[in-house]
Amino acid sequence: MANVSVYNMEGKEVGTLELNDAVFGVEVNEHLVHMAVVAQLANKRQGTQKAKTRGEVSGGGRKPWRQKETGHARQGSTRAPQWKGGGVVFAPSPRDYTITLNKKEKRLALKSALTSRVQENKFIVVDEMKFDEIKTKKFQTVLNNLKVEKALVVLDGDNKNAVLSARNIQGVKTAAVNTINVYDILKYNTVVATKAAVAGIEEVYA
Repeated sequence: MANVSVYNMEGKEVGTLELNDAVFGVEVNEHLVHMAVVAQLANKRQGTQKAKTRGEVSGGGRKPWRQKETGHARQGSTRAPQWKGGGVVFAPSPRDYTITLNKKEKRLALKSALTSRVQENKFIVVDEMKFDEIKTKKFQTVLNNLKVEKALVVLDGDNKNAVLSARNIQGVKTAAVNTINVYDILKYNTVVATKAAVAGIEEVYA
């Protein structure tokens, strides 16, 4: 089992924590991680784009001029794509971009992402993240003490003051144990988690 240092909010090491290999020590499956990221980004797409083809644009039912002897190129409709006000060639239409992964694939992808962060020493455990008031400056001070910038901060329970303190810091996102995802884990340089959050992740995904 991997051991990681546990820090306090002042950035001082206060102990160590043994991570569960079932979650933080699996064999990294890069293919599944890639599939999970692609699926997450695809599922965010609305798919509501629409343009009209020549068959959907109003008008243009009558041939603009006779076929021969006018000096013009032959035309069948004023709503053909080359005309102003004509339809769009291969126009986009509403579609569903949803990509589905089964539960086992999702879980293994998440475990792989967490394992990769531990292996790269980009997983920091904090004993607690408690704030008596909503103060962005205090949260930034904690990040400075931990020497992290772009970070995903995983919190346990109802930690409203910490969430609100972090929301205006650029490059920082907070997440609960049940809302972490592969894309966010890989997007941010470092994952910072409280001891209670680590225990919650191990309980849910082990």
